[in-house]
Amino acid sequence: MGKKKVVTKTETNENPADKKSADLAVKKAQKRQVLKGTASIFSSYNNTIISIADTKGEVIAWSSAGSLGFKGARKSTPYAATQVARDALEKAKKYGLADISIAVRGIGPGREAAIRGLASTGLNISSLVDNTPLPHNGVRPPKPRRV
Repeated sequence: MGKKKVVTKTETNENPADKKSADLAVKKAQKRQVLKGTASIFSSYNNTIISIADTKGEVIAWSSAGSLGFKGARKSTPYAATQVARDALEKAKKYGLADISIAVRGIGPGREAAIRGLASTGLNISSLVDNTPLPHNGVRPPKPRRV
């Protein structure tokens, strides 16, 4: 049904599981250096989420108000947003982050506070972009009511 494999004397039969574990050990040993990154802030009425990525878009650190232990209505406060910003940058500073550009999405009470929290850490902020989605006339309105 399939192709037959011919084994020659030059070919070695290594266990693929051993090779994968060796590759993982090498990856863990080397530390990635990220100098420039982007911070994406998502602020809703219920929560604030910040993720920090490198220039390729791979996330190196993230944090949210819920992951820090805030529950219920306290998740959406400006104080929770500043704590989220500080926590995300603490995680990202392990990679040597120096410059950051900020992209904000959503409307919520933690929006401005999260930006202030990122700015207060001493990183160079290269740009600040608002990516809040805006409707272009939205969905079709309902039919008029007949009484």
